[in-house]
Amino acid sequence: MISQSVKEALQRFVPVENIRFDEPLKNHTTFRVGGAADCMVFVQSVEQMQKVLGYLQKVEIPFFVMGNGSNLLVGDKGYRGVILRLAESMSDVAVVGNRVIAKAGASLAKVARVALEHGLAGFEFAAGIPGTVGGAVIMNAGAYDGEMKMVVDDVTVMDSQGALMVLDNETMEFGYRTSAIKKQKFVVTECRFLLQPGNKDDIKAKMDDFGARRREKQPLEYASAGSTFKRPEGNFAGKLIMDAGLRGFTVGGAQVSEKHCGFVINTGDATAADIKNLMEKVQEEVYRQFSVKLEPEVIMLGEFA
Repeated sequence: MISQSVKEALQRFVPVENIRFDEPLKNHTTFRVGGAADCMVFVQSVEQMQKVLGYLQKVEIPFFVMGNGSNLLVGDKGYRGVILRLAESMSDVAVVGNRVIAKAGASLAKVARVALEHGLAGFEFAAGIPGTVGGAVIMNAGAYDGEMKMVVDDVTVMDSQGALMVLDNETMEFGYRTSAIKKQKFVVTECRFLLQPGNKDDIKAKMDDFGARRREKQPLEYASAGSTFKRPEGNFAGKLIMDAGLRGFTVGGAQVSEKHCGFVINTGDATAADIKNLMEKVQEEVYRQFSVKLEPEVIMLGEFA
């Protein structure tokens, strides 16, 4: 629970209309499941983030920085602490030369659209990834043989003391679905992408092609968090799950997608516990049959039933 003194303190840093208590997280995640957070603060600027983060750490209140919740599985009992949600004003995108400068809360689709408008190529692979810049950079998101490390010039982050620093591509230590930031308590505030001049028609054609492939092969009509498991070395999670005979396997309202076995979907009335239990059963069965340990790509947050 958030005490009255903490509520009053937060209102010194952020307008009261941008603070919500007992906020259902199912309304803020693409899985459409999850209990309530004690508090959600819609952060509008780097300065607000610095003040709120400094205060929360001083009084030792847990916090989590959220973009659009596209890679989260929040427990049915919710989150005991403060969710810092990047507001619309933290999603600006600008272009300087061949660089696209994006705030952490900008969607990857928006960045791709701006790059297209300015005839800049290289970001097409990310146009359909349902995430924001901050989360994508932290996990080195990728698709269709492209990933963030191929286009990131540098990343501005905030440390636990509220100080800002710029990390170049090499310092980011990008790896498969990881980066140096995953090992640190850093918050991404901005990223600069270095792209190449290109033909707008060619860029759009590539984006359209990737979009068509996604619609054909992925269960976009259902709530999900995208690819549920990381790709195991030398194999594909979806193929292993399919070969294990788990296509369409269900637990409550959660299901292994019949369209793409790499996706766990919410068929409409799933709980977070359903999804978590299904994921665990999939991991157990794949390991039993193939001795391969599937590692979740989604982040587990909060308390589960």
